[in-house]
Amino acid sequence: MVINLESAKNLSAVKALRIIEYLASRDNEPQRLQDVANSLAMSNSTVFRFLQALAQSGYVSQQADTSRYFLTTKICSVANHVSANLHIYDLALPIMKRLAAEFDESVCLAVEQDMSVVYVGVVRGPQQILHATQYIGNHAPMHCTGVGKLLLLNYSAEELDGFVKRKGLPKLTQNTLTTKKALQKELRAVQKNGYALDNEECEIGARCIAVAARDYTGKIVAAVSVTGPTMRMTNDRLMGRLEVLNRAGRELSASLGYEPV
Repeated sequence: MVINLESAKNLSAVKALRIIEYLASRDNEPQRLQDVANSLAMSNSTVFRFLQALAQSGYVSQQADTSRYFLTTKICSVANHVSANLHIYDLALPIMKRLAAEFDESVCLAVEQDMSVVYVGVVRGPQQILHATQYIGNHAPMHCTGVGKLLLLNYSAEELDGFVKRKGLPKLTQNTLTTKKALQKELRAVQKNGYALDNEECEIGARCIAVAARDYTGKIVAAVSVTGPTMRMTNDRLMGRLEVLNRAGRELSASLGYEPV
Protein backbone atom coordinates (compact mmCIF):
# COMPACT_ATOMS: atom_id res chain seq x y z
CA MET A 1 0.00 0.00 0.00
CA VAL A 2 1.38 3.39 -1.04
CA ILE A 3 0.71 6.23 1.39
CA ASN A 4 0.40 9.71 -0.03
CA LEU A 5 2.34 11.81 2.49
CA GLU A 6 0.80 15.07 1.29
CA SER A 7 -2.71 13.65 1.75
CA ALA A 8 -1.73 12.41 5.21
CA LYS A 9 -0.53 15.89 6.15
CA ASN A 10 -3.75 17.43 4.87
CA LEU A 11 -5.83 14.92 6.85
CA SER A 12 -3.85 15.71 9.99
CA ALA A 13 -4.44 19.43 9.49
CA VAL A 14 -8.18 18.79 9.12
CA LYS A 15 -8.25 16.81 12.37
CA ALA A 16 -6.39 19.53 14.25
CA LEU A 17 -8.78 22.17 12.92
CA ARG A 18 -11.80 20.08 13.89
CA ILE A 19 -10.48 19.89 17.46
CA ILE A 20 -9.94 23.66 17.56
CA GLU A 21 -13.44 24.27 16.21
CA TYR A 22 -14.95 21.87 18.73
CA LEU A 23 -13.23 23.53 21.69
CA ALA A 24 -14.32 26.94 20.40
CA SER A 25 -17.93 25.76 20.07
CA ARG A 26 -18.03 24.85 23.78
CA ASP A 27 -17.85 28.54 24.77
CA ASN A 28 -14.33 27.78 25.98
CA GLU A 29 -15.66 25.52 28.73
CA PRO A 30 -12.78 23.10 29.46
CA GLN A 31 -13.41 19.68 27.90
CA ARG A 32 -12.43 16.16 28.83
CA LEU A 33 -10.31 14.27 26.32
CA GLN A 34 -12.93 11.52 26.20
CA ASP A 35 -15.69 14.00 25.35
CA VAL A 36 -13.66 15.53 22.54
CA ALA A 37 -12.89 12.09 21.13
CA ASN A 38 -16.51 10.91 21.31
CA SER A 39 -17.90 14.10 19.78
CA LEU A 40 -15.46 13.99 16.84
CA ALA A 41 -15.53 10.22 16.39
CA MET A 42 -11.78 9.97 16.90
CA SER A 43 -9.77 7.64 19.10
CA ASN A 44 -8.52 8.87 22.46
CA SER A 45 -4.92 8.42 21.36
CA THR A 46 -5.44 10.49 18.21
CA VAL A 47 -7.11 13.33 20.07
CA PHE A 48 -4.47 13.24 22.78
CA ARG A 49 -1.69 13.49 20.19
CA PHE A 50 -3.26 16.51 18.52
CA LEU A 51 -4.08 18.21 21.82
CA GLN A 52 -0.46 17.82 22.91
CA ALA A 53 0.75 19.34 19.64
CA LEU A 54 -1.67 22.25 19.99
CA ALA A 55 -0.58 22.74 23.59
CA GLN A 56 3.09 22.82 22.57
CA SER A 57 2.22 25.50 20.01
CA GLY A 58 0.40 27.54 22.64
CA TYR A 59 -3.11 27.20 21.23
CA VAL A 60 -4.46 24.84 23.89
CA SER A 61 -3.94 24.63 27.64
CA GLN A 62 -5.01 22.19 30.33
CA GLN A 63 -6.56 22.70 33.74
CA ALA A 64 -4.22 21.55 36.49
CA ASP A 65 -6.95 20.10 38.72
CA THR A 66 -9.26 18.46 36.14
CA SER A 67 -6.85 17.88 33.19
CA ARG A 68 -9.52 19.30 30.89
CA TYR A 69 -8.52 21.16 27.73
CA PHE A 70 -9.41 24.66 26.55
CA LEU A 71 -8.31 27.15 23.89
CA THR A 72 -5.90 29.89 24.88
CA THR A 73 -6.07 33.51 23.75
CA LYS A 74 -3.37 32.83 21.16
CA ILE A 75 -6.11 31.88 18.73
CA CYS A 76 -7.60 35.33 19.33
CA SER A 77 -4.32 37.05 18.43
CA VAL A 78 -4.24 35.14 15.15
CA ALA A 79 -7.84 36.11 14.43
CA ASN A 80 -7.12 39.74 15.28
CA HIS A 81 -4.14 39.72 12.93
CA VAL A 82 -6.26 38.37 10.09
CA SER A 83 -9.00 40.89 10.86
CA ALA A 84 -6.50 43.76 10.82
CA ASN A 85 -5.11 42.63 7.48
CA LEU A 86 -8.60 42.43 6.00
CA HIS A 87 -9.30 45.94 7.29
CA ILE A 88 -6.14 47.29 5.66
CA TYR A 89 -6.98 45.47 2.43
CA ASP A 90 -10.46 46.98 2.31
CA LEU A 91 -9.01 50.46 2.75
CA ALA A 92 -6.19 49.86 0.28
CA LEU A 93 -8.13 48.23 -2.55
CA PRO A 94 -9.48 51.39 -4.23
CA ILE A 95 -6.06 53.02 -3.91
CA MET A 96 -4.40 49.97 -5.43
CA LYS A 97 -6.82 49.97 -8.36
CA ARG A 98 -6.01 53.61 -9.08
CA LEU A 99 -2.27 52.90 -8.96
CA ALA A 100 -2.63 49.92 -11.29
CA ALA A 101 -4.46 52.14 -13.78
CA GLU A 102 -1.98 55.00 -13.39
CA PHE A 103 1.13 52.85 -13.83
CA ASP A 104 -0.40 50.17 -16.08
CA GLU A 105 1.36 47.67 -13.84
CA SER A 106 0.48 45.26 -11.06
CA VAL A 107 0.10 46.56 -7.49
CA CYS A 108 0.59 44.56 -4.29
CA LEU A 109 -0.25 45.09 -0.63
CA ALA A 110 1.99 43.34 1.90
CA VAL A 111 2.40 43.02 5.66
CA GLU A 112 4.98 41.36 7.89
CA GLN A 113 4.49 37.98 9.49
CA ASP A 114 7.19 36.17 11.42
CA MET A 115 10.03 38.15 9.81
CA SER A 116 8.73 37.56 6.30
CA VAL A 117 6.68 39.51 3.80
CA VAL A 118 3.14 38.22 3.28
CA TYR A 119 1.09 39.45 0.33
CA VAL A 120 -2.49 40.17 1.37
CA GLY A 121 -3.74 41.94 -1.75
CA VAL A 122 -2.94 42.06 -5.46
CA VAL A 123 -4.39 44.10 -8.31
CA ARG A 124 -3.00 42.86 -11.60
CA GLY A 125 -2.14 45.34 -14.30
CA PRO A 126 -2.83 44.85 -18.00
CA GLN A 127 0.46 43.00 -18.49
CA GLN A 128 -0.10 40.64 -15.54
CA ILE A 129 3.53 41.00 -14.44
CA LEU A 130 4.21 39.74 -10.91
CA HIS A 131 7.11 38.23 -9.04
CA ALA A 132 6.72 34.50 -8.60
CA THR A 133 6.02 35.16 -4.90
CA GLN A 134 3.52 37.97 -5.35
CA TYR A 135 0.28 36.09 -4.98
CA ILE A 136 -2.13 36.48 -2.07
CA GLY A 137 -0.96 34.42 0.90
CA ASN A 138 2.56 33.89 -0.42
CA HIS A 139 5.61 34.73 1.65
CA ALA A 140 8.76 36.50 0.45
CA PRO A 141 12.07 37.57 2.03
CA MET A 142 12.23 41.03 3.56
CA HIS A 143 15.78 41.96 2.63
CA CYS A 144 15.30 41.84 -1.16
CA THR A 145 11.78 43.23 -1.65
CA GLY A 146 10.70 46.84 -1.65
CA VAL A 147 7.84 46.16 0.75
CA GLY A 148 10.14 44.16 3.02
CA LYS A 149 12.73 46.92 3.26
CA LEU A 150 10.04 49.36 4.36
CA LEU A 151 8.77 46.97 7.02
CA LEU A 152 12.34 46.51 8.26
CA LEU A 153 12.40 50.21 9.14
CA ASN A 154 10.37 49.21 12.23
CA TYR A 155 13.33 47.22 13.53
CA SER A 156 15.80 48.52 16.09
CA ALA A 157 19.50 47.80 15.58
CA GLU A 158 19.24 44.85 17.96
CA GLU A 159 16.14 43.52 16.24
CA LEU A 160 17.84 43.79 12.86
CA ASP A 161 20.74 41.75 14.23
CA GLY A 162 18.26 39.12 15.37
CA PHE A 163 16.59 39.15 11.98
CA VAL A 164 19.87 38.56 10.15
CA LYS A 165 20.87 35.76 12.52
CA ARG A 166 17.52 34.02 12.25
CA LYS A 167 16.59 34.49 8.60
CA GLY A 168 19.94 35.14 6.98
CA LEU A 169 20.34 37.17 3.80
CA PRO A 170 20.06 34.54 1.06
CA LYS A 171 21.19 35.47 -2.43
CA LEU A 172 18.35 35.19 -4.94
CA THR A 173 19.99 37.11 -7.79
CA GLN A 174 23.31 38.83 -8.42
CA ASN A 175 21.69 42.05 -7.16
CA THR A 176 20.54 40.72 -3.78
CA LEU A 177 21.99 42.44 -0.72
CA THR A 178 23.69 39.67 1.23
CA THR A 179 25.56 41.49 4.02
CA LYS A 180 24.21 43.30 7.04
CA LYS A 181 26.34 46.35 6.21
CA ALA A 182 24.84 46.59 2.71
CA LEU A 183 21.32 46.12 4.09
CA GLN A 184 21.83 48.82 6.74
CA LYS A 185 23.06 51.23 4.07
CA GLU A 186 20.02 50.44 1.93
CA LEU A 187 17.62 50.96 4.85
CA ARG A 188 19.15 54.37 5.59
CA ALA A 189 18.50 55.34 1.95
CA VAL A 190 14.93 54.03 2.17
CA GLN A 191 14.36 56.05 5.35
CA LYS A 192 15.71 59.18 3.68
CA ASN A 193 13.91 58.78 0.36
CA GLY A 194 10.54 57.64 1.71
CA TYR A 195 10.27 54.77 -0.76
CA ALA A 196 12.02 51.45 -1.42
CA LEU A 197 13.16 49.71 -4.57
CA ASP A 198 13.65 46.09 -5.51
CA ASN A 199 16.06 46.39 -8.42
CA GLU A 200 15.99 42.79 -9.68
CA GLU A 201 17.05 41.70 -6.21
CA CYS A 202 14.30 39.12 -5.84
CA GLU A 203 13.79 38.10 -9.47
CA ILE A 204 15.73 38.97 -12.61
CA GLY A 205 13.69 41.00 -15.08
CA ALA A 206 11.27 42.46 -12.53
CA ARG A 207 11.51 45.72 -10.62
CA CYS A 208 9.39 47.14 -7.79
CA ILE A 209 8.91 50.44 -6.07
CA ALA A 210 7.09 50.57 -2.74
CA VAL A 211 5.78 53.07 -0.19
CA ALA A 212 4.76 52.59 3.41
CA ALA A 213 1.38 52.65 5.12
CA ARG A 214 1.59 53.82 8.74
CA ASP A 215 -1.01 53.48 11.48
CA TYR A 216 -1.95 56.06 14.13
CA THR A 217 1.21 55.26 16.14
CA GLY A 218 3.47 55.95 13.17
CA LYS A 219 4.42 52.29 12.81
CA ILE A 220 4.69 50.91 9.28
CA VAL A 221 1.98 48.24 9.25
CA ALA A 222 1.87 47.57 5.50
CA ALA A 223 3.45 48.58 2.23
CA VAL A 224 2.14 49.05 -1.29
CA SER A 225 4.31 48.23 -4.29
CA VAL A 226 4.13 48.62 -8.05
CA THR A 227 5.77 45.79 -10.01
CA GLY A 228 6.74 45.58 -13.66
CA PRO A 229 9.45 44.49 -16.06
CA THR A 230 12.70 46.43 -15.95
CA MET A 231 12.29 47.59 -19.55
CA ARG A 232 9.19 49.56 -18.50
CA MET A 233 10.07 50.33 -14.87
CA THR A 234 12.86 52.75 -15.77
CA ASN A 235 14.22 55.37 -13.37
CA ASP A 236 12.74 58.19 -15.45
CA ARG A 237 9.30 56.61 -15.43
CA LEU A 238 9.36 55.83 -11.72
CA MET A 239 10.66 59.21 -10.62
CA GLY A 240 8.17 60.92 -12.93
CA ARG A 241 5.30 59.19 -11.13
CA LEU A 242 6.80 59.04 -7.66
CA GLU A 243 4.43 61.69 -6.30
CA VAL A 244 1.46 59.58 -7.41
CA LEU A 245 2.81 56.67 -5.39
CA ASN A 246 3.70 58.86 -2.40
CA ARG A 247 0.22 60.34 -2.42
CA ALA A 248 -1.26 56.83 -2.35
CA GLY A 249 0.88 55.97 0.67
CA ARG A 250 -0.20 59.15 2.46
CA GLU A 251 -3.86 58.45 1.67
CA LEU A 252 -3.73 54.90 3.02
CA SER A 253 -1.80 56.04 6.11
CA ALA A 254 -4.37 58.76 6.78
CA SER A 255 -7.18 56.20 6.57
CA LEU A 256 -5.31 54.19 9.24
CA GLY A 257 -5.19 57.23 11.54
CA TYR A 258 -1.67 58.43 10.85
CA GLU A 259 -1.04 62.16 11.22
CA PRO A 260 2.41 63.39 10.13
CA VAL A 261 4.21 65.52 12.70
